[in-house]
Amino acid sequence: WIESPVIYDVRAKPRNIASLTGTKDLQMVNITCRVLSRPNVEDLPVIYQTLGLDYDERVLPSIVNEVLKAVVAQFNASQIITQREKVSRLVRENLMRRAEHFHIILDDVSITHVAFSPEFTSAVEAKQIAQQEAQRAAFIVDRAKQEKASTIVFAEGEARSAELIGESIKGKPGFLALRRLDAAREIASILKQSGNRIYLDSDTLLLNVGSTVEDYKKKV
Repeated sequence: WIESPVIYDVRAKPRNIASLTGTKDLQMVNITCRVLSRPNVEDLPVIYQTLGLDYDERVLPSIVNEVLKAVVAQFNASQIITQREKVSRLVRENLMRRAEHFHIILDDVSITHVAFSPEFTSAVEAKQIAQQEAQRAAFIVDRAKQEKASTIVFAEGEARSAELIGESIKGKPGFLALRRLDAAREIASILKQSGNRIYLDSDTLLLNVGSTVEDYKKKV
């Protein structure tokens, strides 16, 4: 009889396969998986008898979709993003094991693209905006509490200062004279910076240290 050779390309070939599948929380996700495959040289006769020359066309799309759906169904939509490395590892392990049944060797398996539905993407963005607004509101509340506490402390300090001044005036008449001198020094410093000439008596400048509070009341 006549025999003819059947030529197989045993070099590894890349292939991108997209799959639309559902997550554990019923969100649809579009995943693209890239596989680098080649036939097992020792099993080429079996591959030819069972699958033919287009073995990769017959096998890879179906097993990739099967494995992706099985793995993705174990995770929520958010976990697909946060645990992408784990998802990729599970897909790679399961896909390599599944391809062995068809005498196909996978040198590399990787997830190259993950896309969620527009509704889910909008919901995620809205959630992020709501979280940012909540954090901003919490910051404003905390700042208001701190300002309130600061105001209370300041008011308590002013009250205590007024109380101490009152006690000093009662027990030490010289304290009032000292404060009048400080006030007069401040008034003189302000008037010094002015270009106008102003004539004030000692009472106006609070420099009449010898006068008492009673004398001032009599003049009024």
